[in-house]
Amino acid sequence: MTYTALFGGAPTEAKTKALTDARVKAVETYYAEAGEAESENFDAIREKVLANPDRYILDTTVLNEEDRTDTKTYSVTVRVTLNVAQLRNAVKSNSATAATPKGEKSKLTFLFVSRTVDSTTSYDDRVYKRVDRSVKASGNSSESQNGTEGESVASAKISTNASVNRKASVNLQSSATSETGGSVTRRASASTWRLIPSANLNSVFTGVFGKGGFKVLEAGFVEPYTHGKLRVANVENDYKSGNDLKTQTLQDVVAGLKMAQIPYLAFGTLDVGLADKDPATGLMRVAVTVNAKILDASSAIPENVATVGPVQYAGVGATEDEARTNALKSAANSAARELISQVTNVGLK
Repeated sequence: MTYTALFGGAPTEAKTKALTDARVKAVETYYAEAGEAESENFDAIREKVLANPDRYILDTTVLNEEDRTDTKTYSVTVRVTLNVAQLRNAVKSNSATAATPKGEKSKLTFLFVSRTVDSTTSYDDRVYKRVDRSVKASGNSSESQNGTEGESVASAKISTNASVNRKASVNLQSSATSETGGSVTRRASASTWRLIPSANLNSVFTGVFGKGGFKVLEAGFVEPYTHGKLRVANVENDYKSGNDLKTQTLQDVVAGLKMAQIPYLAFGTLDVGLADKDPATGLMRVAVTVNAKILDASSAIPENVATVGPVQYAGVGATEDEARTNALKSAANSAARELISQVTNVGLK
């Protein structure tokens, strides 16, 4: 913060303005760390925070302040305690869903499964080898023969003589070449999943989506009104063998939602990792990876209006079960809030 006072350092007005800016900056940092959707939500309520910061900031501690009279600048560093509930209420009050009368709020149901790897099948590499060999040979041979023969007659005697010379040569050349080649075929590991009972997460999703302005209905209650199209068991079976719903299952779900006149579906997976020891606390730590969407089934061609993940959350506890429960709750709560933030930004009613 720059000021124009000639003597005595920064005036009170400059210090007050710097402190207010630092407090609002702290709120903005909180939303920036929460993600793009949350940051955009803060832009919509920035004026509310500026107008009445004490409503959204419970406590402020000045950590450091510096007044440089040579450059006439004053800076202050603060630590604040945020009233997160009031900030969330401000965001919700600014959303289209909150402005919609209770009787006209859009209906939403959700289908989330918690799962962990049950078995993994890995495959050996398939190796194919080929060897090509070729041999070439060339050679030549020659042979020559010459000789003489004579005869003489004297004193009733006949004598003969003969001589033969032979010469032969052989030249043979050969060469051999070989070429090797082949291929290695690898198959990715195939995993199957085991579902983890997590009925307590229903209250988390119901609470967050309900506070987000939707009229929330659990899928188990919706199923009888879809004429057999939406089947929770089919969704669970698809997620036991893969990361996505099969095309036919998804089409059936959409058809069932239209029959039940429910326009929105939130669905996805919460994948629980293996437990290990948290180095900071010594407690058990479990990570959960979330993939989640909100589908608008009311249009002729359904579309995803909000998407989260893959994003990971962690929980700690004295036991593995406690750590897993805490991680699932944290993942469900955070993912649902991010989905609500995104639909708030697009003005979904």
